[in-house]
Order: sequence, then structure tokens, then C-alpha cells
Amino acid sequence: MGTASSLVSPAGGVGEVIEDTYGGGGEACEIPVEVKPKARLLRGSLRRVGASRPGGLIGASFKSTASVQELECVAEYERLKKEYEIFRVSKNNEVASMVKKEAKLDRENKRLRAELQALQKTYQKILREKESALEAKYQAMERAATFEHDRDKVKRQFKIFRETKENEIQDLLRAKRELEAKLQRLQAQGIQVFDPEESDSDDNCTDVTATGAQSEYWNGGPLGSEPSMGSMMQLQQSFRGPEFAHSSIDVEGPFANINRDDWDAAVASLLQVTPLFSNSLWSNTVRCFIISTDETQPEVDIFIRNYSPKLQRVCETMGYFFQVVHFSAENERPLKDVRKWEIEKSSLVILLLHLSLPSCLLEDCEEAFLRNPEEKPRLIYHRKEDGRVSSVSVQQLIEQISYVNKGKMIDHIGGVEEGAYEIYNCVEKIIKQDILGCEMTELEGKDLGNKEESTAPEEEVFGDVLWDAHDEQEQMEAFQQASNSTCELGFEKYFERLNDLVAAPAPIPPLLVSGGPGSGKSLLLSKWIHLQQKHSPNTLILYHFVGRPMSTSSESALIIKRLTLKLMQHSWLVSPLTLDPAKLLEEFPRWLEKLSARHQGSIIIIIDSIDQIQQAEKHMKWLIDPLPVNVRVIVSVNVETCPQAWRLWPTLHLDPLNSKDVKSLISAECNSANVKLTKEQEKKLERHCRSATTCNALYVTLLGKTIACVGNTGNIDETLQQCFQCQDTVSLYRLVLRSVQESLQSDKEKGLLREILCVIGVSHNGVSESELMELYPELSSAVLASLVHSLHKMCLLTYGCGLLKFQHLQAWEMVRLEYMEEGENVISAYRQKLVEYFTMQLSRDRVTWRSADELPWLFQQQGDKQKLHKCLLNLFVSQNLYKRGHFAELLSYWQLVGKDKSSMAAEYFDSLKEYEKSCEGEESMICLADLYETLGRFLKDLGLLSQAVAPLQRSLEIRETALDPDHPRVAQSLHQLAGVYVQWKKFGNAEQLYKQALEISENAYGAEHPRVARELDALATLYQKQNKYEQAEQLRKKSFKIRQKAARRKGSLCGFALLRQRALQLEELTLGKDTPDNARTLNELGVLYYLQNNLETAELFLKRSLEMRERVLGPDHPDCAQSLNNLAALYNEKKHYDKAEELYEKALDIRRRALAPDHPSLAYTVKHLAVLYKKMGKLDKAVPLYELAVEIRQKSFGPKHPSVATALVNLAVLYCQMKKQIEALPLYERALKIYEDSFGHMHPRVGETLKNLAVLSYEGGDFEKAAELYKRAMEIKEAETLLIGGKATSRHSSSGDTFSLKSALSPNIFLEHGQR
Repeated sequence: MGTASSLVSPAGGVGEVIEDTYGGGGEACEIPVEVKPKARLLRGSLRRVGASRPGGLIGASFKSTASVQELECVAEYERLKKEYEIFRVSKNNEVASMVKKEAKLDRENKRLRAELQALQKTYQKILREKESALEAKYQAMERAATFEHDRDKVKRQFKIFRETKENEIQDLLRAKRELEAKLQRLQAQGIQVFDPEESDSDDNCTDVTATGAQSEYWNGGPLGSEPSMGSMMQLQQSFRGPEFAHSSIDVEGPFANINRDDWDAAVASLLQVTPLFSNSLWSNTVRCFIISTDETQPEVDIFIRNYSPKLQRVCETMGYFFQVVHFSAENERPLKDVRKWEIEKSSLVILLLHLSLPSCLLEDCEEAFLRNPEEKPRLIYHRKEDGRVSSVSVQQLIEQISYVNKGKMIDHIGGVEEGAYEIYNCVEKIIKQDILGCEMTELEGKDLGNKEESTAPEEEVFGDVLWDAHDEQEQMEAFQQASNSTCELGFEKYFERLNDLVAAPAPIPPLLVSGGPGSGKSLLLSKWIHLQQKHSPNTLILYHFVGRPMSTSSESALIIKRLTLKLMQHSWLVSPLTLDPAKLLEEFPRWLEKLSARHQGSIIIIIDSIDQIQQAEKHMKWLIDPLPVNVRVIVSVNVETCPQAWRLWPTLHLDPLNSKDVKSLISAECNSANVKLTKEQEKKLERHCRSATTCNALYVTLLGKTIACVGNTGNIDETLQQCFQCQDTVSLYRLVLRSVQESLQSDKEKGLLREILCVIGVSHNGVSESELMELYPELSSAVLASLVHSLHKMCLLTYGCGLLKFQHLQAWEMVRLEYMEEGENVISAYRQKLVEYFTMQLSRDRVTWRSADELPWLFQQQGDKQKLHKCLLNLFVSQNLYKRGHFAELLSYWQLVGKDKSSMAAEYFDSLKEYEKSCEGEESMICLADLYETLGRFLKDLGLLSQAVAPLQRSLEIRETALDPDHPRVAQSLHQLAGVYVQWKKFGNAEQLYKQALEISENAYGAEHPRVARELDALATLYQKQNKYEQAEQLRKKSFKIRQKAARRKGSLCGFALLRQRALQLEELTLGKDTPDNARTLNELGVLYYLQNNLETAELFLKRSLEMRERVLGPDHPDCAQSLNNLAALYNEKKHYDKAEELYEKALDIRRRALAPDHPSLAYTVKHLAVLYKKMGKLDKAVPLYELAVEIRQKSFGPKHPSVATALVNLAVLYCQMKKQIEALPLYERALKIYEDSFGHMHPRVGETLKNLAVLSYEGGDFEKAAELYKRAMEIKEAETLLIGGKATSRHSSSGDTFSLKSALSPNIFLEHGQR
């Protein structure tokens, strides 16, 4: 094995070996890299060797050990030295890098310092500019104050000047009346001073439809005045209505003693934004609240059971709901707040009394009858019995009500059945006259075949443009509800920003008002609208409040159309407006630019919750386009759902409520319920309302209402703890709903609550109370009233257009979470319930606007295309939707069914043909004509012009046959057919049709009726398309004047309120002594009430006028004849023909003696008395009057005037009805000669007369002559057909190409052709 020295080399050798090994030189050796483990191993080996050889190598062992330790130290040193070198190099590199960074930062610091100095200089410059701007602002304000002072001075001077001129005008009027009196005396002496060119010179007027003799023969005059209310009313009375005195012409406008400027300002303010009326005035529901005792309960039961459904049908025909609310005796006391609320919103209150009056009802009676500031209708029914006296309380109440004159009284002696019927008659009269403002005769089934009794259907306010009054009313209600809060919530800072937007120079993008749900955006905008109306009356503000998603108010096409119509209304412009949704959205910017140029002032368009509109970013692209210089747009959005492209617009963000606003809101709610909160409770509320979801306006309001509802009866601390667990509005609504449920007394009421909320939640636009009571027969009016009161008080439900709907979107979401968590099955079940209800309504032929709104939409939501298709083919449903302007909605339904335009048109036409087979009788044929016209207009709007002609032509034929060739509805058909030709670029055809429609309208309504203005506008548009600008301008000016006068007569939707106010003013003027002026004022007052459709009151004042005139002027004065004539017209309207006959005869007798034989007033009375005789079947008495009419026209116009021929034809018709064909023949022949000489041998009038002569010859047995005459008539007919393109039938042909001599067997053929 060797010696120990062979194992351990000498020190020098060891050193060399290690150095060579680590240095990389020398020979390879077996020394491992790891030294320490090897050293330990070596020392172990030495110890073992030492032990095996005792005393042998002790010294050598120590030396070897020392060498190993030295070896280890050297190795460790080298390693540390190497690591240090690496560390030193690394740190040197880091120091170098830091030096570089420091140098870079120094350079950056120097640059930033330089920029800072530049910014400071800029800031100083801007500060100086701001000070200069402020100084300029103050100077401008001083100049504005000076200007205001000067303007006020000029106003005062102008006022003095105007009053002076008014006095001068009054002097001139008095002089004018004196001249009129002298003129009448001259006429009474037989001196003719009447200019025939100012009389009823319409060539084509007839004895049945021509307007009355023109009363305005003081035409214009040197004063340049406009016609008075009398003359304007005279021009309207084509079928009905009293006439005004010729001596009552007043240059100050439509109402005596009211300045025209004031009237125009009043109308403008009404057109701007509807004032904040009470709920009962603008509600779409006629609410009848009944107060009864146990003694009169039988009458109540009979009235509700037998007569309430009839009243409901009456209201439905006019688009209103009818709701009876009655609390039984056991419900009277605990529902005090509910009863008071119902009385406040009721349209009519009925009190039924007998002998006694319980004390619990006394407060309701006083609230309803003695505290009635709005003067709403009130009715007292008092059943009396012989030998029995009512209690003192009953007598005192009746005396108090009679003293304040705040109720109509029915004193009934008899049975309860008769009493209930008497109540029904009175209630029906009140609803029609006082509440809805229509005559009773309008809904009692007029004879549409008699032109003197019928009127054409009421046209839309905007001519050919279709719009929905319910949509407009919904917006008015939304505006009022949004502004109901009295708390401002610190809006002043937002108002300043909105004002800055209005004052900013154009162009400027829309302002975005953003905030979370319930943050008060709608409240802010409505409050600002009020301020703008107050301080900037020349600013036109158009607003739209979007409701729940998928509701009607969120349809973009309807929004754009409504805004356009409001602009047209304010600019006095009536022009064709497309209904195609895509074109409507595309053309709106051009409409906005065109109409804004007409407005003298700024236009502000406000759309609230615009992000709720379906596909808002796509359908509101016009917002991105540059707006006209005088137009500003403000839109509000939910900050979470705002489209990304809109976020770049100027934004006004509503901050969360601060603690002060939170405290004021909660305090206001608590104070209203007399609830006091402790300091500790207020602090808890303040701490709670700090997060983003608990400090918005809706949440805090709801929280305050919840605390106030608990009041002093419950544990407020417990309620607060429950509220604090609700961290958002939806959860707080759930708590509110549960509290309402707990307040209900029975499980039945809780179930009804669930049903009501779910049905409202799945409906399209809401559900009415009457519909809920029909859906759930077990639901009484008292229970429904109590539930609605609770839900309304807690901001869950509200009213909109007579419908119950959710007040906020969060309430709707809460109901879906609370009751419809099971998903689509529950929703589908409730929708199916509504489907069954409205389907049942259709099966009963009750097609109302509600069934048309809901049923197709429900089928669409259910995905039932087959039933939707069947529903759309219900002609009356589609007609209702189209006529209310819901064109886009109707089109979307057909697209869902999968039908294109052509197939849609074919299916409608086939359905109409099928329906026509079942039509029998005149009324059904008139209805059929309306359906054909609607289809034609619908196809025209779709662009299917060739297919639109056939239904419009068929409508024209039916109306000419069923009514009369000169009936206003025939003019309507001609107008619509002409509209198709205009779009078809067949201007010649359209012009002739428009002229024919204009002629009929002037004959029927007079020269200054809005329908005449519509035809003038249409002709003007046609001439403009043909570059006939001069003719177009003349027609537009004439139409503009007519519309201005019509607006002054009609006012606006609130016109009835103004008329009532004016009537009260006039009534005060008649309390003095008897004078001719007071008698004249009474006459005008009677006509004012007549305009309000209050025939009873009108009769009272017209009688007083007659009595006063007879006392002051004598019974034979012409003014007395005028009062007699007006009373006769009123009785004729009420169908009291015997009274009307007597008064007409008296008026005719006076005028025959006092006026010239050809005076227009005499002709007027002659015409209407003759028409009345014919209506009553007294043909023998009518003959001399028709003969007198011929004489008057001959004296006025000469024997060869076409108007004389018309009178001759009418007289011939009368003879034919009396079977006196021999007398009729020479009249027809003479009329034919006049027509041929005046119009030529090929005029339609000539053809009509030839046709009548052919029928007469046929009945006389002269068949050869009949054939010859009929052939000539057909040649004229064919020539006319070729002239208008072979599409439209003759405007006077009652049967078109289907006419046959066989039809001569019908005696009515003469009435159809002769009555023009």
C-alpha cells in the first residue's frame, strides 16, 4: 500500500498541484473541486491510520492537518475575491447608469420648468382676458337694462296708442251700426241696395248642402278689419248652427270686447305646452263617483247594473274610458283618504238622497259639492215621498249647495226604476255636454243619407297627416307627472348650464344629461321647461318623455312624427308628411331646417330617456348632423346605457344627492304625514344614503314615503332596519310591495294585487280600471280604488292616458322579479289572459283603440304568427292603427308574419271584397267606403300607387251612391285619389280632382273652413311641383288666412276652458238694463255656449236675447228674426222639429216684411225652412219655398246663372218625390239649357241632368228618348273618364259604370242625382 508520505505530498508539492489544478496548468490529478468534504474525508483517513499504528506517525499527522486547513483558506479566499470582483464591476455599471439617468432627469426638469413658466404666462393672459370679458358682460347687461327700459317705454306708448285707436274703432262701429239700421229701413221700404256678387253665388251650391247666404256683405271696408265671430260662424253653418246679427261685426277679432292680440297670445301659449290642469281635466277616463245612503242603494244598484254599460259604450265611441266608483256603507269609514282621493280625480259626483243623511257621509258631500274649485259637474238626486219630510241635515245640505249653485238637482217622486233612469238621462247629458264637449245628437245615430243632418268625419288637425290624440295626451300627462315634485334638489347649478347651452353660439352638438336610474333627470328637465316658458316666451319648446321600453312612447318613428307635427302646428304649415319609418327619419333633419326658418325665436327639442328608444343610435342619427342655428337639442340618458358615440357630446352629469338634499326630501315626505324623526334616526338615514345606489332621488323619495307610511302607528326603527338592508331601488320597491301586501285584509285582496300588477306588467301600454274590473269580475270598485290608491301613493303605479302603468322602470323590474321569477311561462299565461279578453271584445264588434293597441302586440310577443295574421286581417283593427298614425307598428307586424307589400295589399283587398258581400244598408256601405279609403291611403304610403287607385276609386263610387255626389265625404275621396296622382306625377288628373274637392268643400262648409284650406294647400303644393309659383303663393296665402281664423275660433285642446271663461265675462255684461247691445251680447253668448255644445245653456241665452229684443226693438225688428232663426237652428239640432218649424216661420214672416225680396238673410231662412219641411215630410209646404228660392236666385244672379239651374234641379227633385213628373220635366229641361250655355255640352253637370231626364222619360214610357238621353250622358261620362286618366269615376255619378236603366225603378235615384 506504501508509506504515509506517499499519501501526503510535501507542502510545496501540494501547493503546486492545487495551483496547477485551479489554474488550469500542470498534470491532471485526482483532487476533487469540493475541498471541504475531501478534507474531512482525509482527516478521517488519517485518524484511522493513526489508530492502527500507535506511536508511529503522530507528528506527520499534525503537519498534514495544517496543510489541509491552509489549502481550504486559500480556496475560500480565491472564491471571495472572485465574487467581490464581480460585485464591484456590477456596482460600477449601476453607478454609471444612475449618472446617466440623473443627467436625463436634469434635462427633463429644465424642460418642464420652461413649460411651467410658459403656462403661467398663458394663465395670466387668460385671466386678463376673463376680466375683460366680465367687464364687457357687465357693460352688455347695462345696455340690456337700458334697452329693457326703452322697450317698456315703447310698450306703454303703444298701449296708449292702441287704446286710442280702439276707442276710435268703437266710434266707427257705432256709426257703422247706425248706417246698417238706415240700410235696413231702406230695404224695408223696398229699395234694393244689395250687390249680387256678394251673395251666395256659388254656381254649384245646392239647396241641401250649400252654405247659407253670406252675411258678411260689409266685406272688409276701409278699416281693413277681419270678419267677426258672427260672420265666421255664418260661413261654417253648412248643415247646422245659428247665425249672427249682421250688425254685430267686431273688428277686434273672434270675441267681442277681447283684443285680438290678447287672443292670439292666449292661443300661442296654449299651443306651447298644456298648462298643469288637475287630473280630472286631462284624464282619459270619465270617473263617476257615487255617494248614496242605505235608502237610495236600490237606485245605485240599478244604475250600475243597467245603465253603466250603456254609458261605457258612449264613452268608448269617443276614445274615453268610463269608471263608476261606489263605496258601500261598511267601507265608508275606514277608507277616508281613498274616498277623498277619488272625489278629487272624479269627473262627476252623484249624490243620492232620500229622507236621511248619515253623518259619516257629510264630509264627503262637503268635499264634493261645497269645495269644488274647478267647478266640475255635480248631480244631486233627491227622492221624495208624499207625506214624508226629509231630515234637517238633508235640507240644510241641499240649501247650501243651492246657495253656491254648484250642482244640478233631480227631484224625483216615484219608483226606484224610474229614478235610476232619470239619473242615467241626466248623467249622459252631463258627460256629452259638460265633460266631453259634444252634442247629444252626434252619437244618436244620424241619418247619413241626408246631407243637411250629416257632417263629414272629423279630419285630422294636420290635414292628411295621421296622428294619435292619445299619444299627445300621454306626453302631456308625462310632463305634468315629471314636474309634480316641489323639491328642487339643488337644480340651480344645472339650470345655469342648460341656460348656457341655449345662449351658446351655433353650431353646437346636443347636450347630454346623464345620471343613474332615478337620479332626477326627468324632474330637472320638466322644471327647466317651466322656467324657459316663464322667462323666454318666444322660445318654442318641444319635449318627449320616453316611457317603458317597447311601449308606444319609445317608438322612434312616432317620436319623430310627433315632433314634426308640433313644428308644423306652430309654423301654420300643413304639408304632406310621409309615414314610411325610414323616410320619416331620413327627412326629419330637412323638416327641422325648413320649419325652424319659419319660427321667430329659438327652438329647443328635449327628449327624456332617449336611450330607452328601440335602437336609439340607429334611429336618432339626425342628432349627429349639424343642427340649424336656432335649434338646440337636450337629451337625457342613463349613464350605464348611453351609446358610446354619444359620450363625446357636452355632458351634464347629475351628481348624487348630498346630505342636505337627502334630509330635505325625507323631511318633506315625513312632514306631509306629520311624522317626526329623532336625531339618531336622521343620522342613521344620512349614513345610509351615501352610496351611489342609495343617494339618488328616486330611492330617497321612496325611502321617505315608506317612513311616512309607517307614521306614528308603526315602529319606525324597525322599518328603518328593513330599509337599510335594501341597497338599491329595486330591492326597496320589493320592501314597499310587501308592506302594501301586509296592509291588505284578506288573501283574496293579496291575490288580486298580484294579478293587477302582473297584467299591467305584461301589457303593451298599461291597463284601464274598467278593463281590470271586466278581467276580474270579483274585483269591486271600492277594492280596486283602495289598491290603486296604495300603489299610487308609494310610486308604484300612475295614470297615463286613462291607463294604469308603472311610475318608474324600477317598479316594473321589481314586479317581474317578485312575481315572474318562474320565467316565460308565467308571463305567457298573463298575456294569454289579455289576449282572451281583447279577442272577446273583437267578437262583440267592440274595436276600440285599446284592442288595436294591445292585441296585435300581444300576439307578436307570444310569437303566434297565425293569430297575428288573422288579427291584422280584421279590417277595423288595421284601420284603427293606421288612422291613429301607427303606420310603422302595422308594417312591423306584417313583416313578422312574413308578407311583402304586394301580398299584404292583395290580402287586404280580398278581405274587403269578402266583407262587402255582407254589407247591407246605407250605414254599412258608408263604413265600407271608409275601409276602402283607409286601404287606399295605406297602399299609397307603402308606395304601391297603382294598387292604391282601385280601393280609393271604389270608396268614391260607394260614397257617391250611398250619400250624394256633393257630400263632403265625396270630396274627401277625391282628395285622397288626387294625392295618389300627385305621387304618380299625373299632375293634370290630380289638379282636376283637387278642384272638384275644393268646390264641394266650399259648397258644404263655406269659403273659410279648414277643409277648404286643406284643398287650397294641396293645390298650392301641386302648382309648386309644376313650377307655377305665383298661383301656388296666392293659394297658400288664402289658406294661411283661413287657418289663422280657424285657430282663433277653435283655440286648441283647451279651447273649451277659454270659451267658458269668455262666456262668464259676457254674462256679467248682460246684468244691466235692457239695451240693443246687451241683447246682441246675449245672442253671442248663446252662440258661445252653442260652440261648447252646451245646448241647454245656449237655449237659455238665445231666449233671453229674443225677449230683450222684442221689448227694446219691437217684435217685428230684423234682429228679432235673427234670434228666432238661431233658436230654430238650435231646436233643429236637438231634433225638436215642431218648435224649429214655428220659429223659422216667424223669422221668415219678419224678414219678408222687413227685408228686400232678394236679401241673403231672407234666402237663408227660406232655404233652411224648406229643408226642414222636406225632412218632416211636408212636401206641399216645401214646394213654394223651393219656388221662392228659384225666384231669389233669378233676381240676384239673373235667369241664366248656373245657381238658378241648381235651384231648378232641386225643385224638380221635390216634384219627383211627390210623383209629379209632368211638373218636373220642364224644370230639368230648363236647367239643362242653362248648364249647356254656361259650361258647355260636355260638362259633368250636363251629363247628370241628362241622366235624370233619361230616368224621367223611362218612367213616362218614352223608352226611345230615354235611350238617346242616356247615351249622351254616357258619352260625357266616358269623356270625363278619359280626361282624368280612366281611373276616377264622375264626381256626380252615384253609380259609376254600373248604372243601368233598371235602377230607375228606385224612387231614390232622383234624390241622389238632384240633391246637390
